Amino acid sequence: MRILFCSRRFFPAISGMSVYAVNLLRQLVAAGHDVTMVSQYRGDPTGTRVYGGGPPPPVPGVTVIGRQSLGEEAFAEPGGADFERDVQDMVDTILVEHRKQPFDLLHAQYGYPNGWAVLLAARQIGIPTVVSIQGGDGHWVGSCCETHRLGMLNVLNNANALLIGCESFAHEVVERLQVPRQIFTIVPGAVDTSRFHPAPGHVPGQAADPVRLLYHGRVDRRKGSLDFMQALRILQDQGVPFAATVSGIGPDHDSTQALAQELGVPVRFSGYADYDAAPPLYREADVFVSPTYAEGFSNTILEAMASGLPSVACYAVGVVDCLRNEENGLLVQPGDIPAQAQALRRIIEDAPLRRRLAATALEECRRTYSWEAVGRQIMQVYEAVRGQAPRTGFDPVLPRDAACRFRAQPHLL
Repeated sequence: MRILFCSRRFFPAISGMSVYAVNLLRQLVAAGHDVTMVSQYRGDPTGTRVYGGGPPPPVPGVTVIGRQSLGEEAFAEPGGADFERDVQDMVDTILVEHRKQPFDLLHAQYGYPNGWAVLLAARQIGIPTVVSIQGGDGHWVGSCCETHRLGMLNVLNNANALLIGCESFAHEVVERLQVPRQIFTIVPGAVDTSRFHPAPGHVPGQAADPVRLLYHGRVDRRKGSLDFMQALRILQDQGVPFAATVSGIGPDHDSTQALAQELGVPVRFSGYADYDAAPPLYREADVFVSPTYAEGFSNTILEAMASGLPSVACYAVGVVDCLRNEENGLLVQPGDIPAQAQALRRIIEDAPLRRRLAATALEECRRTYSWEAVGRQIMQVYEAVRGQAPRTGFDPVLPRDAACRFRAQPHLL
């Protein structure tokens, strides 16, 4: 099958969606599919500082096409980010590649803007679409302005197939955008267990003295980075020893670092870490900390589970589907900083608890979240929609709502 995969976040941008995309591409190539990826990227200093930027790197067996998101980069100009320009660029690129050699289907990662772009392209070339709904699509896209609300509704009501990572996230999208639950196919996140695994001889849950806490991923207050600093201050006041690392970049990297300094909390900020650098980070830690407010499905928690680490996280969308309190992790309510500090203290001081949670998480991750199983499930969806006509009963022109908050801060979309 000839497949066009349209991504919004891909390496060198650091995002769970970059990880998801590269692993899916590898599965498709291994199964013998002919795959082209079109990925937009930020090349401006602001976008690069927040995510990492620049053209996407080669992926063996995949035709990779990078397109600079010049519309997003115009966020400081009158009217803000021109998402419409980037959508049209994606459509034009897909049409050019289809004319060279026709695709069998288009698969978009993110409902808006990518899902909207593949719907518009499919309308012209007559092939089906698959759209993966990602975190921001459900948490805030669609509630920010009329442009994105109608764009998301068009995608949800007209894609030939919709993939979503877990039941709690599907429920959030249903509630927020008032669409039927049955339109979604649950395809969970996955992790490359050949890459993420405990160090040889490591006993899951064993720890150094002091216990090493790791926050890894997008440094964002919506991921709980500021809450983590506050919880560490409580531990420090209680005399609980710890070593803490914040790995990654993001919109709140500087403010998180400034808060740590203001509170006098000893935290190492290790900065940008590419995908190849991530496995050693987990192996150099003892506990993974993810005080997030919401996820589509947490890739970093899966990576921590596969690496033999116990996790302290939150009762949040996209987390409760893979972590269960006291069974394979510790969960607190998002934003409850005293409870987070208490959970961290427990996992630091209670070695049997740490070992039990880590061992359970590792075994479950190996059994449930392999990329081989998830890749097969996605390819079954491809086969089910192959040959279907695209749905075209929608207005291809969206109203331009200039009040959208993401036009001024597109890196938060």
